[in-house]
Amino acid sequence: MEVYIPSFRYEESDLERGYTVFKIEVLMNGRKHFVEKRYSEFHALHKKLKKCIKTPEIPSKHVRNWVPKVLEQRRQGLETYLQAVILENEELPKLFLDFLNVRHLPSLPKAESCGSFDETESEESSKLSHQPVLLFLRDPYVLSAASDFPNVVIEGVLHGVFYPHLQPR
Repeated sequence: MEVYIPSFRYEESDLERGYTVFKIEVLMNGRKHFVEKRYSEFHALHKKLKKCIKTPEIPSKHVRNWVPKVLEQRRQGLETYLQAVILENEELPKLFLDFLNVRHLPSLPKAESCGSFDETESEESSKLSHQPVLLFLRDPYVLSAASDFPNVVIEGVLHGVFYPHLQPR
């Protein structure tokens, strides 16, 4: 798994003071997705991780000014923090994977020992779902009688799958 924080943005809100949102890029098994987190979410993760694994230092919670240079240093520090957690742990805790919105296998020993952000999560939601790879809208063995022309594509696929030894060389 690879994790990067390529960018951040300042979010303004009518209900509270403005805050910074960090965009996290997660690459796992050839797939990429993005997660957005505030610093307070990183801090909450750090407090929970400290209870069950050795954690690296996290950038300071208090930042005196919100100039881009200071925020860039915080971005780099948080990226280093996430990468260090991945490098220093053979098995990643479940709550770390939850933080990154990564699906995980419920049978990982360390994944169970730390709990999760959503304690009410059922095991059903943790299981991997499988989707069909190939779908035919109708039975490929039964060609429609409406046409006198054979379906060359279906016949070719079936011939290649079931009779590969008869293919021309």
